[in-house]
Amino acid sequence: MALTLRTSLGCLLAAAVLATAACGGKSIRTISADPSRYRNQDVKISGDVVDSYSIGSRGIYHVDDGTGRLWVFSEQGVPRRGARVTVWGTIRETVNLGAVGNLVKLPTGAIIMVERRHRAD
Repeated sequence: MALTLRTSLGCLLAAAVLATAACGGKSIRTISADPSRYRNQDVKISGDVVDSYSIGSRGIYHVDDGTGRLWVFSEQGVPRRGARVTVWGTIRETVNLGAVGNLVKLPTGAIIMVERRHRAD
């Protein structure tokens, strides 16, 4: 009986670890290495805001996670430069930035995350 309980607890612990890992974010290096793999998929990143531009509630900000940098487009306001953020959104290779595009010139073919939500830590 003790072996069955120990086995059950071990399986439960393994399932919890896998569930936690599945909720983890992606590194920007991983996304940048194969952006087509993440295109139109919801992903999560975390890092520091190194640039931030906005007009009204729309804006764009640059996140650095230590492995690379990724531009994030938001229609819900942008965090300030220096903030630590976790961002959930969709990876795109082209986005119509509207008037925000006049504030920053992104390189041709830049990978952009369209934010669904963010949390400043």
